[in-house]
Amino acid sequence: MNSANFSPKTPLFIGQNFGVWAVKMETYLKAVDLWEIVESDRQPTPLVNNPTITQMKFFNEEKAKRFKALSCLHNSVSEDIFTRIMACKSAKETWDKLKAEFHGDEKSRRMQILNLRRQFEGLKMKETETIKDFSSQISKLVNHVRLLGEDFPDSRIVEKVLVSLLEKFEHKICSLEDFKDFSEMSLQELVNALQAMEQRQAYRQEGSSEGALVAVYKEKSRAKNIFRNNQEGKREKGRGWKSTTWQQNNNNNFIRGKEKK
Repeated sequence: MNSANFSPKTPLFIGQNFGVWAVKMETYLKAVDLWEIVESDRQPTPLVNNPTITQMKFFNEEKAKRFKALSCLHNSVSEDIFTRIMACKSAKETWDKLKAEFHGDEKSRRMQILNLRRQFEGLKMKETETIKDFSSQISKLVNHVRLLGEDFPDSRIVEKVLVSLLEKFEHKICSLEDFKDFSEMSLQELVNALQAMEQRQAYRQEGSSEGALVAVYKEKSRAKNIFRNNQEGKREKGRGWKSTTWQQNNNNNFIRGKEKK
């Protein structure tokens, strides 16, 4: 794609999730070659005496970048947020003001990181959770910590998952340990391996359930057949008793008829 035609929509900040917005906004500003202006408040190099046309053009472009960067920030916040930064004269001043208000100072940031780490350490996989659900919880906490500027190595995340899994995964962990170095394994690799085992277990349980249902169905069918046979036997017995009685009555009537004669 031609960079000259690159015009993505700026992310909008409405006062929540500053860390997420800041990452998106930084990427956007780098894409349009304005991040350096925001980060360092770089001033254009003053013109020399009797500048050339090229030097004047470059100076004006660099000067315009400062307003472009400021305009990008103005257009990427809601009206309520804009009223808090409208007095700022530069992109860096605007960025720093937003960061101070919504990201917090260093003390506040450290407290947030501490709380998130406590949540991270306290996580344990529940019986009703899947590997995907549990890994998503961990990833969410880790990403929040990283958004606050704290380093969080993948090896620590993998280690946390391994010690927090349910007992049914112990065999799989031992098997992986024989072939993989956990210190070099990514979270996604571990999740993929564990999900494969989880799916196999689910298939086996599904097969067992189907077998149990078939057995129940067969048992019910057998019981119905026995009941039906018993009912038919009783009907046959009843018909046989009626036939015998009818024959005896006929015989008795025949004998009484002869005696009258």
